[in-house]
Amino acid sequence: MAGSQEYLDKLQLRQSYRNVWHTDLMSSISADTPYCCFSLCCGPCVSYLLRKRALYNDMSRYTCCAGYMPCSGKCGESKCPELCLCTEVFCCFPNSVASTRFLLQDEFNIQTTQCDNCIIGFMFCLQQLACICSLVACIVGNDELSDAAQALNCLADMVYCTVCACMQTQHKVEMDKRDGKFGSQPMAVPPAQQMSRFDQPYPPNVGQPAYGGYPPGSQPPQAQGYPPAAYPPPGYPAQPTQAQCYPPATYAQPGYPAPGYQR
Repeated sequence: MAGSQEYLDKLQLRQSYRNVWHTDLMSSISADTPYCCFSLCCGPCVSYLLRKRALYNDMSRYTCCAGYMPCSGKCGESKCPELCLCTEVFCCFPNSVASTRFLLQDEFNIQTTQCDNCIIGFMFCLQQLACICSLVACIVGNDELSDAAQALNCLADMVYCTVCACMQTQHKVEMDKRDGKFGSQPMAVPPAQQMSRFDQPYPPNVGQPAYGGYPPGSQPPQAQGYPPAAYPPPGYPAQPTQAQCYPPATYAQPGYPAPGYQR
């Protein structure tokens, strides 16, 4: 019960993240069509490559299912991480895709949009409906119901493979952005203890400029005094001299003070 509550707390925490994916699931096909086709044809291979890339190609960081499952850290990952990752992506392919997604979300403070949530939810509901129809068809023994259940299973599998391919393409595009392949400065590799975390509402800046937009180690420019040293600027009328000031220093109104006035 405590594990389920912790899992729900983690899901709610991700909804409070501020950033969004560089491309949503609907646009991932057009964002990188060749890679999406590659993901559709060989999902486990792509999952292996993406997880390794998400770990900055440092397999010493690897933990089974990125530390999100009860088996994490108990499969001897430290002795042979490559073999453990291969076993994960081929035997637990859905968990491997979801774990890479959670890893990127927690590292870069990314929330899933409502549209993406609807697509993922539809995929899960279709899988559950296909399973229920298959069970009913086995119990009833009706041939027509069995054919309908088989067709529904095929549809659910097609949707599942398509969504997983789009999801992995979305992860790849996000890491392209991280690595500076869109013209931005590539992000630095974060410390290992900052890769997976749930106790922080907002993750620390990873490879980003310090607060204020200045690179780490540099100081913001000093504020200029007022007025600046070159004041007045060139072409500005010169300050009037004392003789030109108004009223003049010897100014006195005629008849002032009045005759007979005593100080």
